[in-house]
Amino acid sequence: MKSISFLKFFLTLFVMSFLLATQVQAADQGTATEAEAMVKKAVVYIKANGPEKAYEEFTHGKSFKDRDLYIIVYDLNGKNLAQGANPKLVGKDLIGLKDPDGKPLIQMFIDLAKTKGKGWVEGYKFLNPVTQKMESKAMYLERVGDTLVGCGIYKG
Repeated sequence: MKSISFLKFFLTLFVMSFLLATQVQAADQGTATEAEAMVKKAVVYIKANGPEKAYEEFTHGKSFKDRDLYIIVYDLNGKNLAQGANPKLVGKDLIGLKDPDGKPLIQMFIDLAKTKGKGWVEGYKFLNPVTQKMESKAMYLERVGDTLVGCGIYKG
């Protein structure tokens, strides 16, 4: 009888440990709600401080980076204006950038910005700067004048 109770105890402990580990891993990743909130905060920041100061903060500052969440800004021709995960991309024309499956990332962002003004682009892959692995990603973006401001979530 004691061995059954002992087994139940360890089984319960194992299940609880697994659930806790899953929650900790999920907490390390940004959520869709957090990505949308970061974009809205970034849009307000641009309007309050001007594009030059905002893009510098998005790229080199810390207030728009949280775990695997960061802000990007592109003009509607595909030029990168701010990039929170990889400052080397700033100033580059990336209209032809494709994911490993050949999906035209920046063109997809621009198309959504031009047609809907804001929303999610889903179903592509991008390098996660935290895990250094190619992962599925979705990007929330909003059009601001002739630019788009986005923040994406990694889906593992």
